[in-house]
Amino acid sequence: MSRDKYKKQPPIFFRLQPIAKIQILSAFLTNQTLLREKTMRKAGPRKEGNYTNPCLTMHQPWASLLVYGIKRIEGRSWPAPIRGRLWIHAASKVPDESTIKAMEDFYREIYALNGITDIKFPEHYPISRLLGCVDVVGCLTCEELVQWEALPEGVRLEGQTDFCWLCEQPKKLLVPFEMRGYQRVYNLEKKIYEAAVRGLVPVDGPAPVKFPLPNLRDPFSLKPGSIVASFSNSKASAIEKSSSLSAAIAGARAAATQFSKDQNIRTNAILNSAPDSTSTETRTIFIEDDRIPDGNLKEGSMEANSASKQSDYVEEEGSSSRNQPPTRPEQDSGAPSKIFAAALRGLKPS
Repeated sequence: MSRDKYKKQPPIFFRLQPIAKIQILSAFLTNQTLLREKTMRKAGPRKEGNYTNPCLTMHQPWASLLVYGIKRIEGRSWPAPIRGRLWIHAASKVPDESTIKAMEDFYREIYALNGITDIKFPEHYPISRLLGCVDVVGCLTCEELVQWEALPEGVRLEGQTDFCWLCEQPKKLLVPFEMRGYQRVYNLEKKIYEAAVRGLVPVDGPAPVKFPLPNLRDPFSLKPGSIVASFSNSKASAIEKSSSLSAAIAGARAAATQFSKDQNIRTNAILNSAPDSTSTETRTIFIEDDRIPDGNLKEGSMEANSASKQSDYVEEEGSSSRNQPPTRPEQDSGAPSKIFAAALRGLKPS
């Protein structure tokens, strides 16, 4: 009997036809990519200390208003997980003229409360671009911000969501960078950061605000519960609102909630109830039309804060196209593995 018959055969992969090897490798790489994307989508906000160059995706016109120093409070339904520099990225949704007008009217009215009438708004509200950055110095609840009498009235009126991120020292990029956005707070890619940090220029806002830290040595000292306020005796809780100011606030609320209403309908139809305390905002699946609820304002129980998501749409900022890409259904994480196994079973050695 020939001894060659008993020689150890090479693994089946190496005995396949070249096209079969390519199919297997392609299925494997697809599986790894989808698993990585799913992990990024469901990870939610990272724990404190895990950020190197944190970035937040926002809708326009809120993104530019923040970078230009006009917007000083960023409203969210969750507390700020970082302190220090926060990069601001504009999502791909082209803002309506009515939305831009509503937000500009809102800021004209609240600045007028403090005698500021000359506000230079951005000439353009680009999308799908990294716009600049701000410094997040603290985070308070809406109730605390409204009662903080040391702040100008206009600043206190900006905060009307559960948590208010206090932003200072805005800087903008001379040339905004095209890039995609992700959910919640995420890290900028190293190459983008290294290029962007060299193109920053300071911005002089209409009325810069310095938020005093209770403890200068602790960057997280200005956090929910750190401001002691007397809700019953505080004068700040009774800011007199003119008819024009009330109308501006109502218009800003309507502008902010337009995204929430649409996304709530979509996500309720495709998300399962989570067994843990994770909100639907952190479990939003990959939706390419980039409808991110944004702004500081909410009306009733309808939240109007950004739940930033990964956007695969080309030119999230700077694109003039109003065509929205189709919705991509959620991928079954086990599908690539099944394809991979089926490919192995269906292949024969050469």
